Amino acid sequence: GFCFGPFNKAGMKEAGSELESEHHFLAQLFNHTEPFGEINVLGELWTTRTTSHIPIADVSKNLSVERIMRAVRLANTSLKNSGIEKPRLALAALNPHAGENGQCGREEIDIIAPAIKEAQAMGIDASGPYPSDITFIKAFAGEFDGVVTMYHDQGQIALKLRGFDEGITIAGGLPAPIVTCAHGTAYDIAGKGVVKTSAFENAVKMASRMALHLQTKK
Repeated sequence: GFCFGPFNKAGMKEAGSELESEHHFLAQLFNHTEPFGEINVLGELWTTRTTSHIPIADVSKNLSVERIMRAVRLANTSLKNSGIEKPRLALAALNPHAGENGQCGREEIDIIAPAIKEAQAMGIDASGPYPSDITFIKAFAGEFDGVVTMYHDQGQIALKLRGFDEGITIAGGLPAPIVTCAHGTAYDIAGKGVVKTSAFENAVKMASRMALHLQTKK
């Protein structure tokens, strides 16, 4: 496995790359064609998301059982690769109060619940959908190992409020453990000697943990 520092996607584009992100670049290096995605970790809580860098207005139409299942499988496999034998996954709802039985949106009934049933049929310990404001209360209390969110900020806000300087990002689904800081480049404080290194330290520890576990499985 390996780690890299905070990454600037705009700089990657300015350098001439047509790839969407550094994770797509890494997948290309590995000739990797299977599903992969960004996983954010704070302490022992892992989060992945069904949709990522798209406008909020487009989230609902981009939800499907297939996409949710891809995120669920990614979270389940990645957690297992870190040494957690039977990951407990929570799926966050999309709408307020988990849709209130269809009164405030039907995505929970028509899309998220069927995905949970499919995951359970595969032997994955998945439950929900939970109202997103309750999901992380339960998760931080230790009820779950991972949370699958429906959109980007649903998980990011919770993790960064809890530990902005501690979080890490894993390139889930790739053949080797690849980990970085969850925060950005912070050019405004570069060279001032005030940077906190805890997130990168956590990234190194996680990459080592995953590499060791994968090695012992062979």
